[in-house]
Amino acid sequence: MAVSFKYWDDCVDHLDMEALWMDPDVRNEWISAGETKGRKVHLSRDPDGQPYLTQTEMKAVAGIIVRRHFVSLIDSDMICAIAELESDRQPISTRYNKKTKEITVGIMQILPKTADWLVRELGYRAYEVEGNSKLLYRPFTNVYLGASYLNWLSNYSQQERSEEFIVRAYKGGTKKATHKSTLQYWRRYLGVKESLPSRNFFEVGPMNDPSASAAPVQQMTGAANTTWDSRASPEDMEEMWNHPIVSKWSKSGEKQEKCDFLTMLRIDLIFLGRVKDGFVCSC
Repeated sequence: MAVSFKYWDDCVDHLDMEALWMDPDVRNEWISAGETKGRKVHLSRDPDGQPYLTQTEMKAVAGIIVRRHFVSLIDSDMICAIAELESDRQPISTRYNKKTKEITVGIMQILPKTADWLVRELGYRAYEVEGNSKLLYRPFTNVYLGASYLNWLSNYSQQERSEEFIVRAYKGGTKKATHKSTLQYWRRYLGVKESLPSRNFFEVGPMNDPSASAAPVQQMTGAANTTWDSRASPEDMEEMWNHPIVSKWSKSGEKQEKCDFLTMLRIDLIFLGRVKDGFVCSC
């Protein structure tokens, strides 16, 4: 029997649904679309009638998964960009590989055998899927396992790996992480990641939802004493001061001799052209 979802409630449990309603961007989007808490929430449909997550919903799911299970380990924007490339955020998407004769499933296009391996061998059991591949069509389950695989790749062979290695290995396997066949995927990934909706600069700590397990919270130790001057060369600092947007520092009480790093965060900017058309580009 084919998998089909009409409502969010068909493919998430009540705790995940509650976490989505607690996300302010998702809540505003759903209410604007006429949804009401306590009733089933419709999944958006593409012109062919296939369900998909909006970018707001995708961002929320990735953020919830990271905050619950992968704080300081995985960038939620990496998950969102890969989801965009792999499935266009479609939870019931599948792809058949003629060469391997294997089918990948869901938002992150996970192989069922990879999912079983992650659960059985590596202990990623927050969402049990072993022996039931249909559960991979559920957004939270699929994103969790995709993030688990990314986390495994990030320390492949007990070596800390670069973002490029992780993304290219996700596409073609570890043996092709530096092969020309995955280079175009990496370039497309960078473009997609740059165009994602902006988010808070720091994502720390679990969401305040009933299902979130305790997780370490990143501490900005001594952040109040951290300055841009300690992080940039004199030449870069001069160029930043000459930038018309960054000149707002002066309105925040900064002096050209010493600029508080947190002031830049308070006015939600990334310097020197990293803000384009309202979106924060990747750093």
